[in-house]
Amino acid sequence: MRLRERDKPRARVIRSAALPVVAIATLVMASCSDPERERLKATTKPTYDAATGKLTELTFDANKNGKIDTWTEMDGNRPVRSRLDQDEDGRMDRWEYYDAAGKLNRVGFSRKGDDKPDAWAYPDGAGRITRIEASSAGDEKRIDRWELYGEGPAGSDGMGPLAQVIQDSNADGKRDKWERYEKGLLVSAEFDENGDEQPDRRLTYRDAALVSIETAPDGRGGYGKKVEPH
Repeated sequence: MRLRERDKPRARVIRSAALPVVAIATLVMASCSDPERERLKATTKPTYDAATGKLTELTFDANKNGKIDTWTEMDGNRPVRSRLDQDEDGRMDRWEYYDAAGKLNRVGFSRKGDDKPDAWAYPDGAGRITRIEASSAGDEKRIDRWELYGEGPAGSDGMGPLAQVIQDSNADGKRDKWERYEKGLLVSAEFDENGDEQPDRRLTYRDAALVSIETAPDGRGGYGKKVEPH
């Protein structure tokens, strides 16, 4: 069973080498031509706190077409979160979150395309995605799907091959389904059928075909009963 297209995260979840927006704007302003400088003046707009004078927001034109497509919440010169409308359709489709040092540490995106993040990708130190957490409710405090990615060749979206998917399929706050993948193919799926967050049944696949069903878990990761469908 191949991973269905609708279960795959959108492409280009992680951009390479994310400099804080303030640094990007400063570097470009210092080296651009006059028309480029004018474009930056028109699209790089700061907002300051009236009481403290601290920078609170900075806009930016990431694709350099003369339109503002990025809004970054700032704490002085430190970026906190960016909201992006990458396709410029009037709806946000990417959210970038930064740590205390201003480094990108996760990216939110919308699998439903409804202007609200419902999945969050976590890169490692090299910018490679190792984990995606998703919420069917669009609430990052109610995660019900976890995708783990392996160490194989990464694609243009910054992700290696899908290795495992864990789900809370009935939204009761308990994990009840575990899928394991190899080379993009589902090789096993385990299910918790009594609500104790432990697998009770395992289906094993080979070349996308079901080859065995195991039940009666022995508490040590194995099963006491096995059926092999013909």
